[in-house]
Amino acid sequence: MVSVWSLLSRKRRHNPRSNAAPSTPNRALWGRAAHAIEPLALRRMPLLVAALAFALGEVMAAAWHSTILLLASLAVLLVLLALALQRSLRTALLPLVAFWIGAGIWSMQVRPIPSQQLSLLRYADGLSRTVRGRVTRVRELSRPTSVVADTDNTQWQEPAPEELAGKTISVDLEVEAIEEVTPDISRMTAITGGIRTIITGSTSALRCGDVIEAPLRVKIPERYRDPGAWQYADYLLDQGISTHSTVRAAKVIVLRRESATWQCRLYTAQSWASGRMLRLVDSRANHRMPSLFRLAPGDAGMLNAMLFGDRLGLDKTQRLGFERTGSFHLFVVSGMHVALLAGMLFWLGRRLHAGEIMATLITILGTAGYALLTGFGPPVQRALWMTTLFLLARLLARERSVLNALGAAALGILVWSPAALFQASFQMTFLAILAIGGIAIPLGEQTFLPYARAATKLQDVWLDTAMLPHFAQFRVMLRLWGEALSGAFGTWAYSAPAVLVRSLLWAAELALIGTVAELVMVLPMAMYFHRATMFALPANMLTVPVVVMLAPTALLTFVAGLASPWLALLPGMGTALLLHGITGIIGRISSTQAADLRVPPPVWWIAILALVAWGLCCWAVRRSRASALIAFASLPLVAAAVLWPEPAIVRPGVMEITAHDVGQGDSLLVVSPDGRTMLVDAGGPVGSAWLRGAEASSQGFDVGEEVISPYLWTRRIRRLDIIALTHAHSDHMGGMPAMLRSFRPRELWVGLDSNSPEFRDLIREAASLHITVRHLRAADYINWGGLDIQVLAPSASYDNTGPPVNDDSLVLHLAYGRSSVLLEGDAEAPSERAMLASGLLTPVTLLKVGHHGSKTSSTPEFLAAITPQDAVVSVGRDNTFGHPRTEVIQRFADADTWLFRTDEFGLTTFLLDKQGGIREILGASQ
Repeated sequence: MVSVWSLLSRKRRHNPRSNAAPSTPNRALWGRAAHAIEPLALRRMPLLVAALAFALGEVMAAAWHSTILLLASLAVLLVLLALALQRSLRTALLPLVAFWIGAGIWSMQVRPIPSQQLSLLRYADGLSRTVRGRVTRVRELSRPTSVVADTDNTQWQEPAPEELAGKTISVDLEVEAIEEVTPDISRMTAITGGIRTIITGSTSALRCGDVIEAPLRVKIPERYRDPGAWQYADYLLDQGISTHSTVRAAKVIVLRRESATWQCRLYTAQSWASGRMLRLVDSRANHRMPSLFRLAPGDAGMLNAMLFGDRLGLDKTQRLGFERTGSFHLFVVSGMHVALLAGMLFWLGRRLHAGEIMATLITILGTAGYALLTGFGPPVQRALWMTTLFLLARLLARERSVLNALGAAALGILVWSPAALFQASFQMTFLAILAIGGIAIPLGEQTFLPYARAATKLQDVWLDTAMLPHFAQFRVMLRLWGEALSGAFGTWAYSAPAVLVRSLLWAAELALIGTVAELVMVLPMAMYFHRATMFALPANMLTVPVVVMLAPTALLTFVAGLASPWLALLPGMGTALLLHGITGIIGRISSTQAADLRVPPPVWWIAILALVAWGLCCWAVRRSRASALIAFASLPLVAAAVLWPEPAIVRPGVMEITAHDVGQGDSLLVVSPDGRTMLVDAGGPVGSAWLRGAEASSQGFDVGEEVISPYLWTRRIRRLDIIALTHAHSDHMGGMPAMLRSFRPRELWVGLDSNSPEFRDLIREAASLHITVRHLRAADYINWGGLDIQVLAPSASYDNTGPPVNDDSLVLHLAYGRSSVLLEGDAEAPSERAMLASGLLTPVTLLKVGHHGSKTSSTPEFLAAITPQDAVVSVGRDNTFGHPRTEVIQRFADADTWLFRTDEFGLTTFLLDKQGGIREILGASQ
């Protein structure tokens, strides 16, 4: 990869084939031999300027409200541009930039927006309806789910017991008709839209193009109305899917078979390739190998992700380790893989003496074929188009300009898909190329890379005359060292000094590229992934060379396995050895607590300053060696500014209670008057029958990571003081492992010790993170951050040796002056009666309603004792339990208590002052 960048970044130079010395070497020749630095001039990179102006116009698009005004402005700009071009290019610069800014604004105005499919959404009413549709994608899943996402951000719901048996597949349907049900008639109505359906149980193989009918209860993907939360529903809409459902295979009828779309054929090829890799792992030949040389099922998941872009088999533990070390991109098909393959193909073509046109053509065709095999997802599409445009721009340009080619690629992508500007994959690809081609390579050329080139072809003495004197002297010294070694050890040692120097300098180039890229990637990593990967550079330095060997070896294993598992035995052993070596290295690094620092995104002006600073670095590294070194030294300072901790956004002098919108679960943020923070519960999937230990987040979507954490980061909260778990049900503790890892609380508060595997795993996780676990019982009293906290349940005599139940709940009473809050967890009538009998209950200002408003909680006697002014209940929209129950709602109405529901209001914040006053702030207005 280093040689590729050197090749792409270097000007075309004469490469004589004979050993004859040039007749009249001069200073111009010396300059070209010593420096291959691309000057930062407009004439060399007009497309980069155009791309930047176009992107600026897209950012400004929100300020434009009149399309007519925009069109008029563009017309005026075109006139000014035509007049300016008649005089000089320099005169035309300003109107030219203004034109591209206007073009960017216009592109955002006319960009296509995914259909909301409102006509299909109105049928998501809970009724079972016959749906007829055409199969557009089929995937086999490892376990029953309700929704599956390509990005591995998967929302899981517990299936019905009868759905657990047999194979489970995910089928995308292009709906043709749906049953219209009225009290009088039932008929099929033509309609368009997309449904993702999970089919459970034994079924005949469905193929792309099949038209099927099945009775479905159409559901709308749940939206979490928390600032910063990732929305799965929007991701589905980008794929033309607005609803989801689950059905047993016995109810699916295949009406007819039709031809498949090309996209579905690509998905089928991807699934076929992944299945063949799994068959190879399960083969007798592979199982006879020692464990070190044997491919395990988890290895197959990694290889399928790396080779074919199929992430469904990725092991969560291994994935987390790669994420913590900043090397996850190495093992999933992404823009990085496309760029890496293109670089290797181009390098190989040039090494085989193919012309630049032929090498470019081979690179584009090979990269396109690989992109098709991976399923041709949007990130891979953008990477392919960007790589193709980059290579074509480089080929067509008279002088090789990496930055101009980057501008051409970026401009082409933005014109084709304006929304790509605001997507992480495009931004990271652009910044990575800018860091390498715009900063790292010129910096190397200003310092040590000319010495690496000077250490080549020492036998061609005439080349000394084409170099500056100090490089020629360096070559002479290498020859003297080689002659000394050859005299002592033989002629084979003559080239040893040059080989050693070249190896060290090329390794230094790899380290320089990695260092600069990681320092620039700090910004998007903090913005989109909230990570500061402290050991990303050493992890990548250790793993990238191995991955370069692993990728072709794994591909050879796959190809050989198509013929016979025994034929794939030898390459499979090498693949397993390399893969186990990488996972061992990553596992050791990621086990260090400092390996992964979770951070909020920087404030907007810091991000702008970082972009400006990197632009100045691109200019400085081309000026002189001194300015290049100053620019390099400034990069860590820019990274430190991006990661510099900003004060958390809290409201001093009040007690804050924020009820998160986590669907059918519970999670509350408590902020004390002096700014300390406590999280009570962390949401999660309903039910725990199939949830085992760390598997709460092993299948992709994690409510703690995807919903609660982003909101805390928008508040610039980096660490929680306390996390409290009311009881060991999955809808309260499912997101808690992620919260422990991301926010490293000082204490974990629990009530009753549970014998559930999930709870034991959580306690072990806390111990590994050196978090103090504190057990609380009724009558315990704590003064925390200006709040008086009293524990009301469970009582000291309460015990439960069976599975966790709602009455295990830890109930907390928080008081601040005359204001008070009662956090009831899922406590039911028996626990409420015990609290009444204890005499500890007093009137409260705010109540967190017990058990999501179930009829088993909030008894009339309990409400009469606490007489809350306001109450908040955490429930999922259209939940199957009917929470909150009508009779419970009526109880609060009878008590003249305002009831706030997270399924209607979303995230809701209550601010309580010391005088007993309360002010509600809805999530949208914070």
